[in-house]
Amino acid sequence: MAATVVSLATSLTAAVVPSSFSSSSSFVFTKLWSTPCLRITFSVSPFSYSRGGGKLMAHSLARATLGLTQPANIDAPKIAFSAKEIDVAEWKGDILAVGVTEKDMTKDDSKRFENSLLKKLDAKLGGHLSEASSEEDFTGKSGQSLVLRLPGLGSKRIGLIGLGQSATNTYAFRNFGEAIAAAAKTAQACNVGIVLASTGSTANESKLNTASAIASGTVLGTYEDNRYKSDSKKPVLKSVDILGFGTGPELEKKLKYAEDVSSAVIFGKELVNSPANVLTPAVLAEEATKIASTYSDVLSATILNAEQCKELKMGSYLGVAAASANPPHFIHLCYKPPSGPIKAKLALVGKGLTFDSGGYNIKTGPGCSIELMKFDMGGSAAVLGAAKAIGQVKPPGVEVHFIVAACENMISGTGMRPGDIVTASNGKTIEVNNTDAEGRLTLADALVYACNQGAEKIIDLATLTGACVVALGPSIAGVFTPSDELANEVFAAAEASGEKLWRMPMEESYWESMKSGVADMVNTGGRQGGAITAALFLKQFVDEKVQWMHIDIAGPVWNEKKRAATGFGIQTLVEWVQQHSS
Repeated sequence: MAATVVSLATSLTAAVVPSSFSSSSSFVFTKLWSTPCLRITFSVSPFSYSRGGGKLMAHSLARATLGLTQPANIDAPKIAFSAKEIDVAEWKGDILAVGVTEKDMTKDDSKRFENSLLKKLDAKLGGHLSEASSEEDFTGKSGQSLVLRLPGLGSKRIGLIGLGQSATNTYAFRNFGEAIAAAAKTAQACNVGIVLASTGSTANESKLNTASAIASGTVLGTYEDNRYKSDSKKPVLKSVDILGFGTGPELEKKLKYAEDVSSAVIFGKELVNSPANVLTPAVLAEEATKIASTYSDVLSATILNAEQCKELKMGSYLGVAAASANPPHFIHLCYKPPSGPIKAKLALVGKGLTFDSGGYNIKTGPGCSIELMKFDMGGSAAVLGAAKAIGQVKPPGVEVHFIVAACENMISGTGMRPGDIVTASNGKTIEVNNTDAEGRLTLADALVYACNQGAEKIIDLATLTGACVVALGPSIAGVFTPSDELANEVFAAAEASGEKLWRMPMEESYWESMKSGVADMVNTGGRQGGAITAALFLKQFVDEKVQWMHIDIAGPVWNEKKRAATGFGIQTLVEWVQQHSS
């Protein structure tokens, strides 16, 4: 697509504006330190595509039409959640889903349930529920489910969903919600009632969090990203009644919060799932500005082009971007609450490599996963997903900066070579001994920029190292921070969100392997402790007064079994921001 070049008589050389912007788009020039920059506000919904020609992302480059691929405009699942206090045996709908632990499935000598709720339901069903559970060897283990169509209840079917030995955390209840979604999908159920066999002694706050986790799991389990498939089925599930958790405004607010955050996770998944021939740095920047436009009462967007980044001396970031025909776009969203004082200033920084070839150190051989390198912007998806949720939730008392240095790591005659020395915006020099360790180079300038915004605490997320995957596997993210206070905050947020983190050491003695003979540092050390040396590298670009954390999400960003993105990190980030709000 063609692009319109907007020239300024100031030190700003040019800003590239896609020709598909509508006349209703507004352009506001603001000032970043001494450098003018273009602030763009869009009035288009995220990923607004339709088959057979309709709204497209505003690609400004010829490459954007590679493959002629246009994602379909498929709405995320819309499920109406409500809390009810009624006799579950009388509840009317397609499936009554009962969450049971292994203890709940205990039976007496006559092979009847001891659990009071199961005993009541079984009596209504003429003992067929206990018989069927024995015949099918259903014991309540996590991952087990049993759905039966039996007369005697208000519902058409009853489903037993296993919770394992016990269910006490968000992770378990979110999995329960996903299992309910799977059962509803199989049965083509439009409405589902959810109840736990044992909730009697649960505290009210715990009930609220449990209901929220179940709702979140149900939404995420129902969602399928079919935008790139020629034929797709719409989800059938329309309504969910949560039974036995009480009613009232507190619970309704918690369910709304779960809906908002789940919507943000789906957005993050769609960003990561989108291939590099669709999601270029320009399009990622456009998606960010659409978020700011949608929540313009609290969010503003600043997009810097290559020339502006050059004026800010971002040599490390621009070195990575130099080889690609798709120019870099530096993204900065800023959240400010609609009213009240600011108590905390936070920054979330996400790695935004929309494709990583490895550069001249090209990814080759078995296990290099070059075909999956669209997910190398998983950190930016987490940050922008969090921005979307924060825009919806609008927490008071906190200012949040969302920062992404978006680009591609490609190969060309203009590209960065092994042995080149780049200079970051804080003046530190880096000898590039491996062009495939590019993410940390982009994050270096992004972290300097975040510190210059006055952030008191910074979290960066990145699909940074294979070493972290080797250490922690595919489900757990590695956490690196010198701050115990920040570690405690984020781990509490992760626990509440059901995402798995593990703190790793910041072993300063390993920095010896990162020293260069001709520059301040190299960008990679030896094979041993690769995730640790990567974190030590990033530390060089953070002000000592700022509390900082690096989260390596190279493992949990992607679900290999489903061959799709997970949206990892978004829920933890939103919960962490909420903590500072309260």
